[in-house]
Amino acid sequence: MPGLIGKKVGMTSVFSADGKNIPCTVIEAGPCVVTQVKTVETDGYSAIQLGFQEKTAKHTNKAEKGHFDKAGVAPQRHLVEFEGFAEETKAGDVFTADQLFVENDNVNVVGTSKGKGFQGVVKRHGFQGVGGQTHGQHNRLRHPGSLGASSWPSRVFKGMRMAGRTGGERVTVQNLKVIKVIPEHNLVLIKGSVPGAKGSIVIIEK
Repeated sequence: MPGLIGKKVGMTSVFSADGKNIPCTVIEAGPCVVTQVKTVETDGYSAIQLGFQEKTAKHTNKAEKGHFDKAGVAPQRHLVEFEGFAEETKAGDVFTADQLFVENDNVNVVGTSKGKGFQGVVKRHGFQGVGGQTHGQHNRLRHPGSLGASSWPSRVFKGMRMAGRTGGERVTVQNLKVIKVIPEHNLVLIKGSVPGAKGSIVIIEK
């Protein structure tokens, strides 16, 4: 599906026509430049590769430099492939937010969730802790409780919900509504929250 690469700016709220206050995430979507056009004949599938945020030649290795020189574009920091662009595209074309998105569009947003480090079962899985008085613990507020059976199988089953590293994962939020597009600043206001911290890179797909 077609889309753009963007940067999460932060959150705000806008008022709808009927006076409701709508929480929105502000995303700087594009401009994105086409760095490669893939076809069935040459690559086995059809897609276009978009680049976002220019970087200096100092931070570009030789392989990347050759790739960008072939496309005739400046080195890009982030590259993502998209399928399903309707119009004919060629390397060097630039796509902006107002070319792909309009108000009331439904989009999917892909991002990397905030990393929270090693967390216990209450924060990681929503266990109730001592309030639920789970079997196996009575005086430790946020411990998991009993983990397994008795003499058989004498081990803990795989997949048991336990403490561990939380966040920092690729997350997709589907069917979010585009509230507003501000073309002069390449901004898209999307209803609700999207994964990631301020300044993180996200992918918006139609």
